[in-house]
Amino acid sequence: MQNKNKNTATITAFVPGNISCFFKPYPQKNPRWSGSYGLGFTVNEGVKVTVSMARKTEIFFNEKKIDLPTVSFVINKLTKNPVHISITSQLPLGSGFGLSGASALATAYALNKLLKLGKTKKQLAVLAHTADAFEKTGLGDVVNQYFGGFLLKTQPSSKFQAEKFSTTNIPIYWYSFGTLLTKGVLSSKDLLETIDKSADRALMAIEHLRKLNGITLAEILDISYEFVKTSRLLRDERTSEMIEKIRADGGHASMIVVGNAVMSDASFPGSKKLMISDTAAHVIAD
Repeated sequence: MQNKNKNTATITAFVPGNISCFFKPYPQKNPRWSGSYGLGFTVNEGVKVTVSMARKTEIFFNEKKIDLPTVSFVINKLTKNPVHISITSQLPLGSGFGLSGASALATAYALNKLLKLGKTKKQLAVLAHTADAFEKTGLGDVVNQYFGGFLLKTQPSSKFQAEKFSTTNIPIYWYSFGTLLTKGVLSSKDLLETIDKSADRALMAIEHLRKLNGITLAEILDISYEFVKTSRLLRDERTSEMIEKIRADGGHASMIVVGNAVMSDASFPGSKKLMISDTAAHVIAD
C-alpha cells in the first residue's frame, strides 16, 4: 500500500530507455569515473518517475513495491527526508533497456525540482551514472539517456562526451525472453576481459564504416551480433535461435546488451515496436 501524503506537491520526470549494441568496460576504483566505450541508442519509451514527500521512503515500479538500489543511492545523496517514488514504464526491468539508470536519473531530476536543490542537469546525471556504476547495473546507459539519440562513445562514458549519429526516428523491434542481471556480467572478471577484446574489434569496424559512406542500422546490428557471439554474452538458446531465424529471413538482428532479448530492424513474430529517438531526459512540465 502506497504511503504518499495526500494533497502534496508532485514532480514527474521522463528518461528514455537505452539499448546498447556493444560496450567496452572502463572500470575504475571510484565509480564516478567508471564507464564504458561503445555504441547505443535511446528509444521513445522509458520511465516516468513521480516523486513526492511521504511518511517513509518507498519505491514502486508499476504500482508494485520494489528495492531499486540505484534509486535508493540517489535519494540518499539528495535528501534526508522520506520521499515516495512511483516509477511507471512499458519496458521490462532486467531486459537491457537501462531502466536502473533511467529510474535513478529521473528520480534525481524530479527530486531536484521538488526540493529546489538548484543542481544542474549534468550534476544530477553524474550522480545517477555513479549510482549505476556503483551498483553494477550499467556503465554507460545514463550518459546516453542524458543526451538522447544514437550515440558513439570513443571516450569513457564517465567523461560525458559522445558523438551523435543521425540514425533516429526509425523503428526497432524487440522481444524479451526474461531477465539477465547486468550485475552478474559486470562482476565477472573473465567475461569482462572477453568483452573487452570483442569490443575493440567492434569499435574498429565502426571506425572503418565511418570512413566510407556513413553507417546504417543494419550494419550496426551485424557488428553487434558479432560482438555478442565472440564476447560470449549470447548464451541463451532461445535468443540465439530467434536471431538466426530473423537473419535467415533477410533481416538484421542482435541481442540487446545486456539482456535475454532480441532487437531487429525487421518485425518478427511476437515482436514489439519502438522508435529510435533523440528525446533526452527531462522534467515533465506541469
